Amino acid sequence: MDKQIPYLLELCREMKDRTHCPYSKFRVGAALLCEDGTIFTGCNVENASYGLTICAERTAIVKAVSEGHKDFKAIAISSDMKNSFIVPCGACRQVLAEFGTNWDVYMTKPDLTYHKMSVGELLPMSFLPSSLGEEKIANGRGHLKNGIEANSMMTEDNGSSAEM
Repeated sequence: MDKQIPYLLELCREMKDRTHCPYSKFRVGAALLCEDGTIFTGCNVENASYGLTICAERTAIVKAVSEGHKDFKAIAISSDMKNSFIVPCGACRQVLAEFGTNWDVYMTKPDLTYHKMSVGELLPMSFLPSSLGEEKIANGRGHLKNGIEANSMMTEDNGSSAEM
């Protein structure tokens, strides 16, 4: 284990004290460890217009990126759930995956016990920046570049068309 991980775990717990969560009362703290050893912290910040709320994980990521850091080793997150490990929401998982899938997420309980998974394990079959470079249909109207309609395919055994 990286020698900074115990400190990261403690920091994420401390960050819960900085949250702004008057609506849900669900405090979350995060601490993000960059490859160069720099640590950025975050907490959830709620808004009366619920969709504008930002999670602790995304707060830490945005702070790091705004300071020029994009290579991460680990993130630790903490909540007040006594009997369950806190897990990142789907939006946070997607934001974490933007910066790679081979780095660690430490999901904790208030007593600092944790469950560790990689970003890739938390978001299998992720939509990644490389997905944007995948071959696409030619005109966006259901036709592939080779002229076969996107909603059908030819089967190899009998040449008949099958719906996808």
